[in-house]
Amino acid sequence: MKTPLVFDQIDRAHSSRRTFFRRLSFAAALFSVPGLFAEELARKTPWIEEGPFYPPKLPLDTDNDLIIVNDSITPAVGQITHISGRLLDTKGDPIRNATVELWEADSMGVYLADRPHRSQCDGHFQGFGRFLTGSSGDYYFRTIKPVSYVARPAPHIHFKIKAKGREPFTTQLFVRGDQGNQRDRIWRGIGDDQTRGLVTVDFAPVKESRIGELAARFDIVLGVLPAA
Repeated sequence: MKTPLVFDQIDRAHSSRRTFFRRLSFAAALFSVPGLFAEELARKTPWIEEGPFYPPKLPLDTDNDLIIVNDSITPAVGQITHISGRLLDTKGDPIRNATVELWEADSMGVYLADRPHRSQCDGHFQGFGRFLTGSSGDYYFRTIKPVSYVARPAPHIHFKIKAKGREPFTTQLFVRGDQGNQRDRIWRGIGDDQTRGLVTVDFAPVKESRIGELAARFDIVLGVLPAA
């Protein structure tokens, strides 16, 4: 089983991993607009249904690099995307020691849960990953840009948060500007434009990436726990 990716180890396939991540971190910081940050923290990330495709049986490899399964040398098909963010409460305090789970369909629109029923899928895509937040509440995944499929016109990525003292929380991440959003019943049903904006983000090109990688910043904000 491969070693989970951490913040100074984004891409083991490149010798310039640390330099690349510093550039990625700088680019991700540009997504934050200081004037809006405090206002957005006051608005919790909307709960969105888990859906039917949470893996009934977790794969042996559940780390935060979904592009490579175990020690395979064959990567998944799809546009490599670096998803990062922080898990915070509405006061802006980081939520530590929480498990962030991510799962999505492969480039053919097939989830892990549905593979037994599909003749074609990408067996090189891990499909599910986990990351344990540290003192700063940061998380990071390397995955692929989500794709649409018949039942869901809007490309999306599922998230589940598990933290001590809290009920499991599920939401979904969407691609800003994707034409499928307006046709997707779940995206349309989230609420007003401002609420949808909390889960709809830019998937921006990573500068100097030679293979067209993308980066998306998604901060997840949960309510403050009541005092004990």
